[in-house]
Amino acid sequence: MTSTETDLAAALEASPNAYFIVDRDLKFVWANAAYLAMTQRSADDLIGTPVFEAFDAGPGAEAPENARQLRASFEKAFATGLRNDIPVIHYAIPLPRADGLRAYEDRYWSVVHTPLLRDGVVEHVLQYAIDITELERLRRSAARELETSAASTIDAIVGGTLLSGARTVQADNARLETERQGLMDLFMQAPGFVAVLSGPDHVFQIHNGAYAQLIGHRDIAGKPTREALPEVRGQGYFEFLDTVYATGEPYEGRASRVQLQRTPDAPLESRFLDFIYQPIRDARGGVVGIFVQGHDVTETVRSTERQKLMIDELNHRVKNTLATVQSIAMQTARSHPDPGTFAEGFQARLLALSHTHDLLTRSHWEGADLPDVLSHETIAHGPHRITPIGPPVALGSAAALSFGMIFHELATNAAKYGALSGPEGRVLVDWAIANQTRPVLTLTWRETDGPPVSPPSRKGFGSRLIERNVRHDLAGEVKLDYADDGFIAEFSVPLDFGRS
Repeated sequence: MTSTETDLAAALEASPNAYFIVDRDLKFVWANAAYLAMTQRSADDLIGTPVFEAFDAGPGAEAPENARQLRASFEKAFATGLRNDIPVIHYAIPLPRADGLRAYEDRYWSVVHTPLLRDGVVEHVLQYAIDITELERLRRSAARELETSAASTIDAIVGGTLLSGARTVQADNARLETERQGLMDLFMQAPGFVAVLSGPDHVFQIHNGAYAQLIGHRDIAGKPTREALPEVRGQGYFEFLDTVYATGEPYEGRASRVQLQRTPDAPLESRFLDFIYQPIRDARGGVVGIFVQGHDVTETVRSTERQKLMIDELNHRVKNTLATVQSIAMQTARSHPDPGTFAEGFQARLLALSHTHDLLTRSHWEGADLPDVLSHETIAHGPHRITPIGPPVALGSAAALSFGMIFHELATNAAKYGALSGPEGRVLVDWAIANQTRPVLTLTWRETDGPPVSPPSRKGFGSRLIERNVRHDLAGEVKLDYADDGFIAEFSVPLDFGRS
């Protein structure tokens, strides 16, 4: 204790006025001789005892409200760091009787609560209490016995004017308290997170529901930030607070990433915050705390990231599609020197590509089922002439596009030269999954009841497109067999390829 503190303690101890000091738990830590004499207690009786256990305001309908008013004044001094006064409070205290028991005696007090700070943090509150019981009783007695005007005169003589002024101040305080409570309700219900930190260690004084939700509703009241949020160490936020406290300059963060442990023993969870640290200043302009306000923008940030990924993916797919269209145009032009037949073949292949794009759009380009791709590309040839047999097979978007082009070419060739060129022809498409450890799709396109077929004299664009799609785009194998009784195409494609 410094010499100044020692001198102050000695002065308070010698004062004829009643003083006592409480800690943050509202327990007595010291009381001077005048207070002990006034309450007829000893220091051993009081030190370490909660105030409202030693003095509970007694019986009576008013007692709970009187105790609430006194407690609220203490709590306000601790929370704000500012002096809080109660000009007049009715508060009974227990005093010893001749038989050794205690009986409650009505008392009226004028109370001043002064916060005691260390390093900017309220550690204790000093109460200065004046017993005004006799003045209040005299004023009330005069009011009962005399007319109002005479009572006013007596009030002025015996201190009634003083008490009247005190009551006016108390009424104003009650109004201000109501307004303060309204502001506190707004503070607690604010959609953004809010907290008030005090002192150089950034001790949590108050925080609202949104802040509690952000950090997993842990107990942080009265704790320094480094103790309350240990997982944040090393992420820069404590240093930002230190800088704001030291310089008095606010700090603002936008979409700032923080890792929090939102439930006990859980792994760290990344959240993104928009926030500002504002310095709180005292009457002399010194920084005594920091006001924290912000919003959790995690979903907005992640939505933006997803949108960017989708745009990047769209750009990638557009480039691939344009490359496919360019290849189709070049190969179709080589196979159809006549402009009319070129336009017809080129348009048909673009339409086939469009059909598969429509199918993928329905699933947001997450993929398509093999039977759906087959049906989309062959529906124009009659739904009963092509028979699919096989289990559902989920294809990635790239594999779906490749199979769409393959099925289009197979159906087009069958309609021109194979089973679908006559009324009785049929196509059987069956598939299965082999090797469950590394799944491989085996698929057979088999044409029956059509005209006799023979190998072409030269390999056309359709055959080259099929082989290119299978071997290059799907990393698989294909075998084309022009048997006398009908064309057969056999495919073997690994299912872990072409998933994107």
